[in-house]
Amino acid sequence: MTVEINKSIPDFEADSTGNTPFKLSDFIEKKVLIYFYPRDNTPGCTQEGKDFRDNIEQFSAFNTIIFGVSRDSVKVHEGFKAKQEFPFELLSDKEEKLCELFDVIKMKNMYGKQVRGIERSTFLINEEGVLIYEWRKVKVKVHIEEVLQKLQELS
Repeated sequence: MTVEINKSIPDFEADSTGNTPFKLSDFIEKKVLIYFYPRDNTPGCTQEGKDFRDNIEQFSAFNTIIFGVSRDSVKVHEGFKAKQEFPFELLSDKEEKLCELFDVIKMKNMYGKQVRGIERSTFLINEEGVLIYEWRKVKVKVHIEEVLQKLQELS
């Protein structure tokens, strides 16, 4: 089963930074922005997280809470989050359950080899738990503007 636009997202739980397990249903009455990225401490993933961090007040103004997801462990996430001063939690998806639900694992070319990896993707879930927008094959340079523009249109 994978998520679809204009359909409810099944409630799910994930290991999270901040010693608090994440549960989607805990965030009803807020928009939830979940962004999937390949790996902590890599240039593109660091920049993407910084862009969300640097615009956190705008997200708050749009009643939107942010979560980053990768297959890294919570321990690695804690270090990455602290180093970059991210004001949002990072979810660990070592078992790829969320990656599967959101269909973000793709075959990618890396140094001439085919590898399974996370395709950079972002999902916007409304206050009722319905997926209302998705960005796939995200380009970090323009992504923050695209997301903020969509939130502006929705408000």
